[in-house]
Amino acid sequence: MSFSLAGKVALVTGNSTGLGKGIGLALGKAGAKVPISYANRLDRAEQAAEEYRAAGITTSICRADVTCERSVDELFSQIERDLGPVDIIVVNATCDQPLKPIEQYDWEFYKSMLDFFVKSPYLLARRALPHMKQQRHGRLINITSEVYQRSVAPFSAYVAAKGGQIGWSRSMSQELAPFGITVNMVAPGWIPVERHEKDPQEMKDGYFRLIPAGRWGTPDDVANACLYFASDEASFVTGQTLCVNGGMSPW
Repeated sequence: MSFSLAGKVALVTGNSTGLGKGIGLALGKAGAKVPISYANRLDRAEQAAEEYRAAGITTSICRADVTCERSVDELFSQIERDLGPVDIIVVNATCDQPLKPIEQYDWEFYKSMLDFFVKSPYLLARRALPHMKQQRHGRLINITSEVYQRSVAPFSAYVAAKGGQIGWSRSMSQELAPFGITVNMVAPGWIPVERHEKDPQEMKDGYFRLIPAGRWGTPDDVANACLYFASDEASFVTGQTLCVNGGMSPW
């Protein structure tokens, strides 16, 4: 079977809802064991676990703050006990992303963006790498965003942090390539999921008019890109960004 992940354990952070849930379902249906990693809402994590199990996916429920070193270590220890060592990481968890002029941001908010998009990938990778290096195989997939390629404003805190995540990923792709570990990025456009339910309709309509493909993207579109990067078929692809946005950033 193409893109088979049989025998692998895939950690998708923030996968109790939205894009993360869709990514985890895709990896699990390809054969991976996929824990539910959540931060706050146990009810949503339990519901997601039910969906995963109904799809035939082996899973467990893990609570973690992926910006905290101790919590990341506890997360991996639980996954290792329940499912086995982690072979694939998809860094997806995020926090609120308000669009504001720079005068309305404070440095604490900037740091929260860096925590999610630079510190968290670092902590997750550092914890997973001993196993990945030992087996000379691993996949690190960072969910970045089209906002970096499109220089979206007023969005400086998020765009800057995503730029840092992209730079970190590119550097790590070179460092880890000799160990058979790839590091790639999936950059979605605006994909309507639960977190966007309260976004103004006029904002959605304005974005939709710009999409060359003429339709909204779906979680499956993003999940399929992650599945490719997670697979053995992508073993010679590293340091790359795949924009999943219907042609919004053709460069």
